[in-house]
Amino acid sequence: MSEPLTLVALASFGLMAMTIAAFAGLKGWQGWLDLKRLELTGSGRSEIRSPAIERIEMADMKERIRKLESIASCIDP
Repeated sequence: MSEPLTLVALASFGLMAMTIAAFAGLKGWQGWLDLKRLELTGSGRSEIRSPAIERIEMADMKERIRKLESIASCIDP
């Protein structure tokens, strides 16, 4: 190969390698931003809860409120 043709080939391979690396970096950056966006919005928690669990939690909450009210009125439970 002649000298100018070799330089053009090396330059084009270098440019392609930099382009591929830039696209891979941008794709990784976009994925990281999506992850942080999900963490901030809290959209990752989409669990299905049964009505029984809701009732148990409501009863527990009522018990805590009763205890706090008795503490506030200076009466031991």
